[in-house]
Amino acid sequence: MLHIGPYKLRNNVFLAPMAGITDAPFRMLCAREGAAYAASEMISSDALLFATKKTRHRIKHVDNGLPHAVQIAGSEPTAMADVAELNVKYGAEVIDINMGCPAKKVCNKAAGSALLEHPELVRDIIRAVVTRVKVPVTLKIRTGPNPNERNGVEIARLAEEEGIACLAVHGRTRTDRFKGQAEYNTIAQIKKAINIPVIANGDINCAEDAKKVLDLTSADGVMIGRAAQGNPWLFKSITEQLNGSAAPVPPTTEQIYETLTTHLNGLYELYGEYTGVRVARKHIAWYCKGLRNATEFRVRAYSKESSVEQLAIVEEFFTCPDSFAAAA
Repeated sequence: MLHIGPYKLRNNVFLAPMAGITDAPFRMLCAREGAAYAASEMISSDALLFATKKTRHRIKHVDNGLPHAVQIAGSEPTAMADVAELNVKYGAEVIDINMGCPAKKVCNKAAGSALLEHPELVRDIIRAVVTRVKVPVTLKIRTGPNPNERNGVEIARLAEEEGIACLAVHGRTRTDRFKGQAEYNTIAQIKKAINIPVIANGDINCAEDAKKVLDLTSADGVMIGRAAQGNPWLFKSITEQLNGSAAPVPPTTEQIYETLTTHLNGLYELYGEYTGVRVARKHIAWYCKGLRNATEFRVRAYSKESSVEQLAIVEEFFTCPDSFAAAA
């Protein structure tokens, strides 16, 4: 059984932190459908941002049965320790350090995956955070700065030396961003080099992918990112098949409708009417992907400016015979 510090996880399938996506309502649904671990969206180490509404949304603690993990990002060791300590004060049970984000706005501040070019700074940041807080600290990395400098094994070894409790590795380098296919050889090398749990991430879209990656890498678990968008049921599908069960029946249109409306109401409550309606639009598009009349529905749904109108068009799409959302 997989543990992160004192926390015993119910399986080995994780939700990847994704900015603008893995907020409290989405984490709640993924946990409901079987995810074993779901860290928050990335929080800047700039303590001045901690008081902003956007940051408060990102760290919101929900009672979803999982350890409350908050992901932090930054490039200055003391600032990272400060924000880790502040989040623990506000209820974080696990601190996750982001050294995997390839976004330019993050890397331009020498944070995220840009840190992989500076192993000693990586060590200083991890040491500062682990020393400061009394909760488990985990780390998310990529395989290196670029395909010619895959230093993931070096980073993994120093992470273990400095007290990291669990390591997630995306099988691409910083310069790869999300292009091409993930490679798992480096993850396999990392798993052989260290003794802490290693979680493999990258291009895992179904149970077959998960099993292949686990077989190739001997990783302790898998982390699901983009494939979970609009599909929280993926966690149950993967975990059940990894345990030897048959693939579960895909969700019915009624189940999709129930989950989507639960998700939307959670967004309205978290963000308020104006922002909630706008955040909801991308999720509506993901949930209806592959359903009949989805394109027309998205156009109509995107035009709605209130939660009442948005919920009404969703109800019409899923319940009205003229726009019945059967599989295409």
